[in-house]
Amino acid sequence: MTSSFALQDNANQKWQKQKDWWRGAVIYQIYPRSFQDASGDGVGDLRGITDRLDYVADLGVDAIWLSPFFTSPMKDFGYDVSNYRDVDPTFGTLADFDQLLDKAHRLGLKVMIDQVISHTSDLHDWFEQSRQDKTNEKADWYVWADAKPDGSPPNNWLSIFGGSAWTWDPRRCQYYLHNFLASQPDLNFHNPDVRKALLSEVRFWLDRGVDGFRLDTVNFYVHDKSLRDNPALPKDQINATIAPAVNPYNWQNHQFDKSQPENVNFLIDLRAVLDEYDHITTVGEIGDAQRQLELMAEYTSGGNKLHMAYTFDFLGGEFKAPYFAARIKELEDIVTDGWPCWAFSNHDVVRHVSRWAEKGRNAQTLAQLSATLLLSLRGSVCVYQGEELALPEADIAFEDLVDPYGIEFWPNFKGRDGCRTPMVWQKDGPNAGFSVANKTWLPVPRAHAELAVDQQDDGGTLQHYRDFLRFRQQHSALKTGAIEHLEASEQVLYFERSDENERLICVFNMSDAPAEFAVDMSKVQDSDWPHTAERTETGLKLPPLGAYIGVKG
Repeated sequence: MTSSFALQDNANQKWQKQKDWWRGAVIYQIYPRSFQDASGDGVGDLRGITDRLDYVADLGVDAIWLSPFFTSPMKDFGYDVSNYRDVDPTFGTLADFDQLLDKAHRLGLKVMIDQVISHTSDLHDWFEQSRQDKTNEKADWYVWADAKPDGSPPNNWLSIFGGSAWTWDPRRCQYYLHNFLASQPDLNFHNPDVRKALLSEVRFWLDRGVDGFRLDTVNFYVHDKSLRDNPALPKDQINATIAPAVNPYNWQNHQFDKSQPENVNFLIDLRAVLDEYDHITTVGEIGDAQRQLELMAEYTSGGNKLHMAYTFDFLGGEFKAPYFAARIKELEDIVTDGWPCWAFSNHDVVRHVSRWAEKGRNAQTLAQLSATLLLSLRGSVCVYQGEELALPEADIAFEDLVDPYGIEFWPNFKGRDGCRTPMVWQKDGPNAGFSVANKTWLPVPRAHAELAVDQQDDGGTLQHYRDFLRFRQQHSALKTGAIEHLEASEQVLYFERSDENERLICVFNMSDAPAEFAVDMSKVQDSDWPHTAERTETGLKLPPLGAYIGVKG
């Protein structure tokens, strides 16, 4: 007879496993405007996503992350929210979301949604009231400041989307802060009523049954109350994932407009709300080119703030073994008790197949090696829709651009539309199976249709993702194990993943030439992951862009 203590212990272990489902999870990012159009208006929607969830589940991922679908004037395509508690008619209704959530859960998929709470749309009721005068109930819900004596903005802070971060409002005869578009005013997190209201908005979706949140611009919540000027950044330190050269925003050291110490207090309050619910997770976007890893460590430490944050290191940078080894080692050294989340592509950056393409490099081989490498790193993983098809960045004509960021900095920076074009399902279907509309919100590139889901063969990138995701699920060391013995040559990246069950060696030739790597193979057996590497007297010989995963005894 099984004792009641044993049954309780088994139940506790099962509950803990569910609670920590996010550790090592693979999260599939869906950009709703571009995934599937069910209504036929040329824009993707929630019903379209629901129709395609079987495809996502068949990939073998653990969760989906939905970019914003809330009510919005769409000046920044949903990252300007005018109502946190409703679905924009472009995407459907709350009932459509509930059906999506239900089907995802029946398929075993967790559902994470974007929460954009550093700012709202200027059409949000809160801002429309706040801007009326300096004495109304919400007068201090946004960041307002008087002009300097000469009428200029309060300080030198800049908007990421160009120009000053301050816009004059003639009703209040004051400036308001916006780190992005002028139509995206920043909320005042120094006001406890604002913090309380935002936590209430989060509760709305928790009560509806979501499994977690991707937190947009999580280090932008709090600003310096004294509004001190940002200092200049030395030219040799200018670094950013998006548009570093053409955007003067990147010329400042952002000491005061974001990443303030008080930010942590709100994250602790947020985590306390999340912990009232079972099995919830968060992944934070930390946009700070100078202090990102330090902030990752701070925001994910202690088990009382973010569950994880994703790094920007591989959303830019070089596809070279020494670079990868240095970035991984730096993260491991700094983010000691936090949990990383890795991505190579997302809705804001040039797709990695194009970013890392070199003359003569086979895009499909690069995409497959990238998948093997990404899914072998310690941490959780975000896969952006279409990267499993090896989609390249789309070249969008200026007249077809809709991204305000790209329009502002054209032609030196073409914006984010090139990575946001519609998903391709059928080569010969209307708009590659995305929509029956005469015109889609962004054009479907002809080259993408050639890579549509129905064109992917058994040896293609899509099958590679499916196979490796299943391989990852079968090896606990790849999901939650440690990463050790990290090293690199000019061509080859090497590390080991281990837990109490197994130790795996992971070897990646990140160059376009054959490479040899010295490693003791005497106690290494080939894993069940197929490879084309050759054993030599001193180690391994790998083909160009080849990988090897073995089991170390």
